[in-house]
Amino acid sequence: MAKKRSIKEVETNGVQPKKKKTKKGKWTNKQRVLVFCSRGISHRARHLMLDIQTLLPHSKSETKLDRKDKLFIVNEVCEMKNCNKCVFFEMRKGQDLYMWFSCTPHGPSAKFLVENVHTMDELKLTGNSLKGSRPILSFDQHFDKTPQHSLLKEMFIQIFSTPCYHPKSKPFVDHVFSFSVEDNRIWFRNFQIVEEDGSLLEIGPRFVLNLIRVFEGSFGGATLYENPHYRSPNEYRRMIRKQAAQRYRARVESKQALEDRREANQDIPRDIYDVDDVFHTITQSDIDIAKARGGGGAK
Repeated sequence: MAKKRSIKEVETNGVQPKKKKTKKGKWTNKQRVLVFCSRGISHRARHLMLDIQTLLPHSKSETKLDRKDKLFIVNEVCEMKNCNKCVFFEMRKGQDLYMWFSCTPHGPSAKFLVENVHTMDELKLTGNSLKGSRPILSFDQHFDKTPQHSLLKEMFIQIFSTPCYHPKSKPFVDHVFSFSVEDNRIWFRNFQIVEEDGSLLEIGPRFVLNLIRVFEGSFGGATLYENPHYRSPNEYRRMIRKQAAQRYRARVESKQALEDRREANQDIPRDIYDVDDVFHTITQSDIDIAKARGGGGAK
């Protein structure tokens, strides 16, 4: 007689029961960041903008803004894109890059001069991280000492932190965004977390933000803070040209003084016989005369 199979054997030989799906958390933080630029930016600024879009999975892109348009139009663009934060790039004179961080549509906003830009393609560093993973934001202790830096810290947290359970984000934390204050500037670095002991490898990009002003509104309004240490690029270039002009003037003056000295020395009358005693060569006759004089005195 055939042996009866147990219920467990029937279940294992047949179709396996469906596994229960784990429910994902609810996406509640609806932060969306619009990252775009104006027309006329350089290739390096465009690559920096693309790097920031890659680092922020909750970011959105938009076509370039016309330079003739005013910055208040950016608030309307953010409203059409359903974004409440904005990172806007604009360039002046083809060499001065400015970056705006704004909380649209009511503000506040901050304007920075971007210096020492190095993109990810340019650096070619060994660090790497998963695209869409969530970062750890690391801030210097100086951000808690002054009110303007505390405001900027809150803006950076809302812009650069990836919302939890965002559809485009990955449930991993494998890199660190570092914000440090040095020389009255904010230095941005991106590092990969290699191991749990805290060893890091830099990924890129890297850039330096020189604060200009903090405004009450979005892309305008009353000035909440103005950096007293800020010098415009035009003023800096004028100082460089002035120093170069001073060096050239000093070189011309020294050359003219040398020519004046040479002309003054030519007017001094010279006698060709004045130097005979200095360059007189002792001959054998001089030695014999000296010996004769010495011998006569000894007798």
